[in-house]
Amino acid sequence: MLNTFDLSQLPTLVQPIIWDEVTCIFKIIDQPSTPAMISNINIVPFTGDLWVVVQLEDGSLELPGGTCEPGEHYLATARRELMEEAGAKLHTFVPFGIWECHSSAPHPFRPHIPHPEFHRLVGYSEVELVGAPTNPHDGERVASVLQLTLEDIQARFAASGRSELAELYALAAHIRQQRS
Repeated sequence: MLNTFDLSQLPTLVQPIIWDEVTCIFKIIDQPSTPAMISNINIVPFTGDLWVVVQLEDGSLELPGGTCEPGEHYLATARRELMEEAGAKLHTFVPFGIWECHSSAPHPFRPHIPHPEFHRLVGYSEVELVGAPTNPHDGERVASVLQLTLEDIQARFAASGRSELAELYALAAHIRQQRS
């Protein structure tokens, strides 16, 4: 079972993470949470032995993902976000975690998402890079899509102060290897 993985090996991932007015705690899951609780998707994509990360115009690295549209199933969100942010086609999506989030904001980020408690679903995905990111006007501005070794992604995220994402990629690789 995935939820028996020792998260103490990932010290940043076990700590509460604060993103603006939202505090999140990561948990490993075997099944996605109740669909009504899922507001966002985080995708840890790979192609073969390489892992995919997006570099924004400001130079920062991110993993693809974003907010579900009204009535949109999380798989549709994953497909849409991968095309928008990485120019990638989704082949598989294996959920393995959630960020249990609590917002201190008086209103939800978007009217249709749960508030103040919601989940960011995390999964790893086999993808195919098929073109340039579509970069919609209301999304992040992606400058490039990188395919890197796990070690390179971890080093770059750690160097930029995003150890939680370095550990998320490491956990995804571990779970992917366990399942193969």
